Amino acid sequence: MSVISEAFAVWRECREAFDGVLHSAYTRAEIATNGALLNDRGRRRGIDAVSLFMGPAVRAYAYASPELVEHWEEFPRVTYAEFERQWVAVQEEERWAS
Repeated sequence: MSVISEAFAVWRECREAFDGVLHSAYTRAEIATNGALLNDRGRRRGIDAVSLFMGPAVRAYAYASPELVEHWEEFPRVTYAEFERQWVAVQEEERWAS
């Protein structure tokens, strides 16, 4: 396997793991807020509620409902970049432990 193929395989594995975390976070928030994920501004602009769980925090908080903001205080939102750093650290730790 080439270095690039290996890098893409690792990236896909990390991305799939994040997708699972993202799905769980969204579902938990949707239940906790009774589906009230967007504020009035977000609803008027047609923002996709899933997008609040990705990308810049400034954008997420600009369109998040007060209920979602409160939920994030207990269960902080994790961006892909943050997840990737944590995931890579765990992979490195496991590699050194074996």
